[in-house]
Amino acid sequence: MIEELAKAGADVFRINMSHASHEVLHQTVKRIRAVEARLKHPIGILADLQGPKLRVWKFAEGSVNLVAGQSFTLDSEQNDQGNAQRVFLPHPEIIESVSVGDRLLLDDGKLQLKATKVGNGAIETEVIYGGKLSDKKGVSLPDTLLPTGALTEKDHADLLEALKAEVDWVALSFVQRPEDIIDVRKIVQGRAGVMAKIEKPQAIERLEEIVKLSDAIMVARGDLGVELPLEQVPGLQKRMIRMCRRFGKPVIVATQMLESMITAPVPTRAEVSDVSIAVFEGADAVMLSAESASGDYPVEAVSTMAKVAVAVESDANYNNIIRAAQTEPEATAADAISAATRQVAETLDLAAIVTYTASGSTGIRAARERPNKPIIALSPNLRTIRRLSVVWGIHCVQTEDAVSLEDMVDRACVIAYEEGFARPGDRIAITAGVPLGTPGATNMLRIAFVRQDGAGSS
Repeated sequence: MIEELAKAGADVFRINMSHASHEVLHQTVKRIRAVEARLKHPIGILADLQGPKLRVWKFAEGSVNLVAGQSFTLDSEQNDQGNAQRVFLPHPEIIESVSVGDRLLLDDGKLQLKATKVGNGAIETEVIYGGKLSDKKGVSLPDTLLPTGALTEKDHADLLEALKAEVDWVALSFVQRPEDIIDVRKIVQGRAGVMAKIEKPQAIERLEEIVKLSDAIMVARGDLGVELPLEQVPGLQKRMIRMCRRFGKPVIVATQMLESMITAPVPTRAEVSDVSIAVFEGADAVMLSAESASGDYPVEAVSTMAKVAVAVESDANYNNIIRAAQTEPEATAADAISAATRQVAETLDLAAIVTYTASGSTGIRAARERPNKPIIALSPNLRTIRRLSVVWGIHCVQTEDAVSLEDMVDRACVIAYEEGFARPGDRIAITAGVPLGTPGATNMLRIAFVRQDGAGSS
């Protein structure tokens, strides 16, 4: 199935650590790597950490019915089973942090409570929107900044195991503040990309700092839509995508993208429109969750998503919309060269842009410009090309570092030819850092002809 999904267009596979044991993690990584070897195409692996899941405890009858206007207490009395008046909340940090007037959302926002009195190890609330509340349902706190970090003990153990399994990306759930990212970076130490999932109102308030500290951002619309008014989510999605493009950070749009395809072989028109908007906005990747994890039509869902992305990027309006949101390059040689490369490639109608990238940053810069020509990223580092699989429009190839400028031009032309992007007589643009092999020092742009034998001459 993993192979079928990869052939249908999946570039990255997400392992959800809320459900995966360490054994399942290693087994899944092994399977993905076996598929990667068979397809001879780099595949990225993302380990998604659970984050602090806040839940109420159990009820004597298994569930209760709460009615609007009644009072209901969440307390620290562990001994008793809950009833229609109270329930145990196994999170002392919530009880200490909530203020009078704060909202508490239960079961993905289906029920809403408002704190009326806080103290003595309990939160007394008034039920605003009632309904059925059953054992261990989740609690969201849109108005409360929790003192705990985003990394729980379980997350810490899962993170170390994911690094041992050599995943390419780790996603941090329920990020509230920049310090959450710094804590994870200290543990990861560059062994994987760090992705911040934006799903808390507190993260929106400090979005720019979080984006700058992260290697990538996920617009996690599920919990974001619970904790914020739903009508604000589309505008926030646009704002996050544009901010990520400005800072040259990959951005992923996730949750409910093709929700109806969990049980149906075709999506709704609204879902197709939703996916296409994310692509028109310039997202690097769009993500499926339940559709491919537990749905009845996983291959059809991936294939539909890929077809929508291809159709949007072939649309006459796509380039104009993407250019309208373009930001000026940073005042660095690498950014200036990436911007110039796009212009040169489009003006001269080159067959492809080839970037040599040790750390991946040159590849990401080239993608940030959203050229309408293919980008081929060449790197000797397998981990770099796997990590780039999440980035917009990059075709990654592992190759030795070039030993000279002549070798660099030849190698770029041969690979562009072999990978089917350029024919003899075509021209390509090549960017690299001189001296060769210096990470992050892109300072050269070369235009080369692909000769009859596939090699190059500049």
